[in-house]
Amino acid sequence: MKVVLIIFALTAGLWAAIEVLLRVLLGFGNPLIYIADAECGYLLAPNQRVRRLGNRIEINEYSMRTGAIAPSPAAETLRVLLLGDSVANGGWWTHQTDTISEIMARLLRLQLQHLASDPQLGSQVNYSNFEVLNCSANSWGPRNQLAYAKRFGVFGAKALVLLLNTDDLFASAPCALVVGRDRSYPDRKPRSATLELLSRYLLPVAPTAQLPPPVATSGDVVGCNLEAIRQIQKIAVSANVEFLLAVTPKRGELGGPGPRDWEVKARARLAELVETEKITYIDFLPIFNCAAEFPTLYRDSIHLSPQGNQLVSKTISRQIVALFLHKS
Repeated sequence: MKVVLIIFALTAGLWAAIEVLLRVLLGFGNPLIYIADAECGYLLAPNQRVRRLGNRIEINEYSMRTGAIAPSPAAETLRVLLLGDSVANGGWWTHQTDTISEIMARLLRLQLQHLASDPQLGSQVNYSNFEVLNCSANSWGPRNQLAYAKRFGVFGAKALVLLLNTDDLFASAPCALVVGRDRSYPDRKPRSATLELLSRYLLPVAPTAQLPPPVATSGDVVGCNLEAIRQIQKIAVSANVEFLLAVTPKRGELGGPGPRDWEVKARARLAELVETEKITYIDFLPIFNCAAEFPTLYRDSIHLSPQGNQLVSKTISRQIVALFLHKS
């Protein structure tokens, strides 16, 4: 009996030590929580602060990956609204200060200071600060982003940046069914860090057959997403906001043989929309292809590395400055 108690005590002590290490060092047991939403599909639950694998993640009261904000910016602040998916969001693998939105805000402030000191251009600078709001979530597509913009508006922004990747042109309609059923979209905290590690990363993926089938929509998925992009632009125009569309390629589109046939067709349809609606557009496919070290721009087939985030942030920031200088 005494041996059994000793074994039990040692086992319990080992489990407790593992639990503490997983929570303190890796942030397990405290994942980001999602909430189902009829229009947006799902949102990151408001007012969350977590740390995963050493990376700080903060979600504000509007489900943005941004710190707390005022509903409208101060008079001296030029606010930019960034709508996106996991590329913009950064996920658990990106520290809060290394997200595209945070890098953009720093770059815009630096460019603002540089322009303000220029004798010829300084008079055109009407702001002393920039804010970039990060409205994004993993696997969001244009229809999720449109629903968010309809729900919350533009928060007094002067520029709206829609940052997509090629896969978003094929994104399905918003669906709330994954919340609480797919382990990537938990709706509650796990009972322990150890259980989360086992269920999320070590055990086989559970089949999703129990999910009800999605609601049938038009067979032209690309067309539905292009229309959502057009509707987001309309929201920006009606609010007198500069609209900028940017699309990053998938890793497999770079170099030879390049995008696949269906990606080429979807990109051609997007180019037609951009031309028809006179949208300010940044296509990162040629930009990435011209980068001397483009393989270093990715952490996987879609998501960007720190170098990729820097390149995207610099390019978009320069375009925003150019838009407002031209407007002045």
